[in-house]
Amino acid sequence: MITTLSAHNFKSWKDTGEIRLAPITGLFGNNSSGKTSLLQLLLMLKQTTESSDRTQVLHLGDKGSLVELGTFRDVLFNHADTNTLKCGLKWKLPKILRIEDPEQTGQTLFSSDSLSFHAEVDENGAGRMSVNRFSYGFSEQDFGMSRQARARDKYDLFPEKKKSSGEAFRFIRTTGRVWPLPAPIKCYGFPDQVKAYYQNAAFLADLELEFEKLFSRVFYLGPLRDYPKREYTWAGSQPIDMGQRGEKVIDALLASHEGKKLIRRGKGKKRLTVEQYVAWWLRELGLIHDFTVEQIKEGSKLYQVWVQKSPNCAKVLITDVGFGVSQILPVLTLCYYVPEGSTLLIEQPEIHLHPSVQAGLADVFVDAVKNRKIQIIVESHSEHLLKRLQRRIAEQQIKDSSTALYFCEMRDGHSTLKHLDVTSFGEIINWPEKFFGDDFAEISAIQRAKMERLRQNAKQGAKS
Repeated sequence: MITTLSAHNFKSWKDTGEIRLAPITGLFGNNSSGKTSLLQLLLMLKQTTESSDRTQVLHLGDKGSLVELGTFRDVLFNHADTNTLKCGLKWKLPKILRIEDPEQTGQTLFSSDSLSFHAEVDENGAGRMSVNRFSYGFSEQDFGMSRQARARDKYDLFPEKKKSSGEAFRFIRTTGRVWPLPAPIKCYGFPDQVKAYYQNAAFLADLELEFEKLFSRVFYLGPLRDYPKREYTWAGSQPIDMGQRGEKVIDALLASHEGKKLIRRGKGKKRLTVEQYVAWWLRELGLIHDFTVEQIKEGSKLYQVWVQKSPNCAKVLITDVGFGVSQILPVLTLCYYVPEGSTLLIEQPEIHLHPSVQAGLADVFVDAVKNRKIQIIVESHSEHLLKRLQRRIAEQQIKDSSTALYFCEMRDGHSTLKHLDVTSFGEIINWPEKFFGDDFAEISAIQRAKMERLRQNAKQGAKS
């Protein structure tokens, strides 16, 4: 689970500060306030780890990418090429990582269940991105590379001693290998020469691997989802997620059914398939009574999604019911399809949903976090979703420490972030002004309009 995130000079964010992330993290605010940019930062790092180009410092995206950010100057705050982009994050590891001492067999040199990463990227003067510095924080030590002051293509390896630690670890040079190191791999990787130039640096590959593993567990669902179809083709594929638009949701449901994947629902409750769990939630949310994915005929690759709106209704195709079912289907499936311990980035899951269903989404997220140990970072405009989270905190169904809720807004030309202080009773004690509009002003305007119309009617009646 990602526990903190920070960015400096990224898009509309001059400086985010260190943002605490929780099992359920909510980003709220006006349009163009910078909410989506925080998700894009994580998506940029994810597609960088997945890129086959080892020389590409940051993969800013192309037509088929998770996110397309343009050029490096487009990414920089105020598009200033003199700025340095800085980003950082901390995360909990699925299990303790132990590094053995290469000089003493069986002895543990470092161990920890958490890691941090920081990187600084700028231009090299020729319009290309260049890493100024990157580092991993592990077991009270910092391991990384920094560019030499007089040579932009040469780097030094460093361990830095932290104040709270004891004796600092030092890398040992291989005899005769005193050359500087070449540029890092992407923005986070140590070049192959590290192992050749240093006797005790092989463990650095483990830190890189943990960074890549983290982003292999990050999944994204965008705000614009595909229209439902009358028929779906499935040839046995096993997608890793729902696709950016939820276009792979039926593939995922069929793959999980074929693999007989069962989902835990909590102590004492019967395990369900992903399809059964999704159908159960659709009933709980009051959208439909039943939901099935059926093969058109035996041996066919064509499937149809059938929906029963109520117990007494006939089954109909998903295309013949309200749009909300097809819009929420990828959200529900994603929560129960991805591996346990994953991090989900979800944009505006409430689109096309009735307010009561928007509120119910909060219950879906609470359930998924509890039973599947996943992390959900959601960008939303839904007051109903937020209020249901507040209610569940008050009812002690989820701890207030298990949520991190933020309000984003633009001030003085840059994005700012306000942490919403939620008490154990579910109350937000620092509610921003006009958070979801100004209800009091709307009610007052309605009353003024009513009084004015009554006055005008009375005047016309007096004339007649």
